[in-house]
Amino acid sequence: QGQLVESGGGTVQPGESLRLSCAADVNTYASNCMAWFRQAPGKEREGVASISSIGATTYVADSVKGRFTISQDNAKNTIYLQMNSLKPGDTAMYYCAAGNLAPARTRCSGGDWDSGDFGDWGQGTQVTVSS
Repeated sequence: QGQLVESGGGTVQPGESLRLSCAADVNTYASNCMAWFRQAPGKEREGVASISSIGATTYVADSVKGRFTISQDNAKNTIYLQMNSLKPGDTAMYYCAAGNLAPARTRCSGGDWDSGDFGDWGQGTQVTVSS
């Protein structure tokens, strides 16, 4: 199983920003799709954003569109989730995941996936938004 390590979570006030990082081992980073999920207590895991290794095309869920951005740094085998204008409803454990989808670019950048499509997962990083 691949290694994914998230970091960057914390407690912030509404309106503030955080940037999450997910560092992958080289084999895991070679997956054709990497994504961020989140899960709040008592709720189902929700896909937030994904990025395809083919052309670095991205998908962002409607629930966070305009506030969250996903990006990657190939030199560091790392993907990021920039979260701006955070709201209390964004409070959750955030997970990084990697998988190989087919067709890769269409499904990954189109958001045509769910948690079952990803075989490698990080341990999660907690984000709490509270005044």
